[in-house]
Amino acid sequence: MCGMYASVSILAAVHHQHLTGEGQYIDISLLDAQVSWLINQGVAHLVSGEVPGRLGNGHPTIVPYETFPGADGPFILAVGNDSQFKKFCDVAGAPELAADPLFEKNADRVRNRKALVPKIRRLTIERDAADWIRDLEAAGVPCGPVNDLGQVFTDPQVLAREMKITLPHPVSGSVDLIGSPIKMEKTPINYRKAPPMLGADTQDVLQRYLELSDSEIAELVERGILDLGKATPAKGN
Repeated sequence: MCGMYASVSILAAVHHQHLTGEGQYIDISLLDAQVSWLINQGVAHLVSGEVPGRLGNGHPTIVPYETFPGADGPFILAVGNDSQFKKFCDVAGAPELAADPLFEKNADRVRNRKALVPKIRRLTIERDAADWIRDLEAAGVPCGPVNDLGQVFTDPQVLAREMKITLPHPVSGSVDLIGSPIKMEKTPINYRKAPPMLGADTQDVLQRYLELSDSEIAELVERGILDLGKATPAKGN
């Protein structure tokens, strides 16, 4: 996130420079970026003075909004309001939970989190995660799978969004990599090559920017100063 804030700041500084002709120094720190991401919990503390406890995967101000166990593995349940909670209870076959004064409103559910969450867990463990997701999505209740990395990179939407790419590689023939999340209509991402082998670009950098000859590079290799790895010195320079 520090890098993300830095990129936004650079764009803002470039815009300011276009308007005024002035450059400026940008100061971004890892610590500041992390503090800024405390968001609702941080502001709640500053307003109330209270120090919240640890909630694991639970949401601090919305309940139920966390991972729950299915019979075959966990899934995320993200009930965002009271009507969604009622729909969840209907799907779960427990409409009495939505009618209970202890759980009827979100504020009630937050106060009574320790009583409600175990009840929900006893319900969700009875069915597979995929069954819950299918029925809850049909009812308009936000939810989703908890995928391992193998499931992430075989997910149809991940593949359709080209978040898994394959590039040619000099040793393995090809290598699978993570695609860019940036999708731009006029200037799309151009994947030029896979991550280089050790020393693959050393010679090009030395010749292009330092204007070293093949013989000078060969001497540096012989003296143990350079390791060109899989790179092969170019001819004719």
